Amino acid sequence: MTHDITTILILFGVGLVAGTINVIAGGGSMITLPVLILLGLPPNVANGTNRVVILVQNTGATWSFHRLGLVSVPWLRLALAPALVGVAFGTWAAVHVGDLAFQRILALVLVLAAGWIFWHPTDSVADAKTFPPEGTELWLLRLIFCGVGFYGVGFYGGFIQAGLGFITLAVTSSYGLDLIRSNAVKVSLVLMFTPLALAIFAYNGRVDWATGFLLAAGTFVGALVGVRLQVLKGQRWVRGVLTVVVVAFAVRLLIGG
Repeated sequence: MTHDITTILILFGVGLVAGTINVIAGGGSMITLPVLILLGLPPNVANGTNRVVILVQNTGATWSFHRLGLVSVPWLRLALAPALVGVAFGTWAAVHVGDLAFQRILALVLVLAAGWIFWHPTDSVADAKTFPPEGTELWLLRLIFCGVGFYGVGFYGGFIQAGLGFITLAVTSSYGLDLIRSNAVKVSLVLMFTPLALAIFAYNGRVDWATGFLLAAGTFVGALVGVRLQVLKGQRWVRGVLTVVVVAFAVRLLIGG
């Protein structure tokens, strides 16, 4: 991809918006990934390049959440191992899928994610700062299902990433974790498993590093802004705009494919 001044400004601006939205409501990759494709990167390379963005923006967001004392270490201990296994398999699948097939899958994911954003079923989740308490009759079974859930989070994160926050929220909210702390778990977990996904994409020549870092610069700033806005204002106000944008990208990808 050529990097004239217009492209640089577009990449940074899109990154700024996506980084903010990603922390507030999730779904930043649902903006950055289609933009990379529409700017001319092959879908598979766009998928790999987007991991540079993900790594940088989640570094900023995790740092901010940690400073605010919102990162739950017990949840991360539970989630990391199954998620890493899932990432390895998901990234391998992403590397080997065809460009057109990936573009169609992405368009479908965007439509489904837009429905999730509009429905937003997790607004009333209870507050829980740590891992669910032991001692209940079905605790071990719930622990196993939670591990399977985080394997799915890892696989999906390795394969496509876009909309991963909604899947993570589905797992964590079923155990009573509130939205803000669920996002803190999400960004911290993604920060820990993205280097593996990025390494696999890079090894297979699926990363445009210059484009990735330009976009990532904007998302890093956006992530810092997003943490503050989420804590101060919550996430409802951004959903309408995000839903419209995601559906528009999905339609464009389907037409362009």
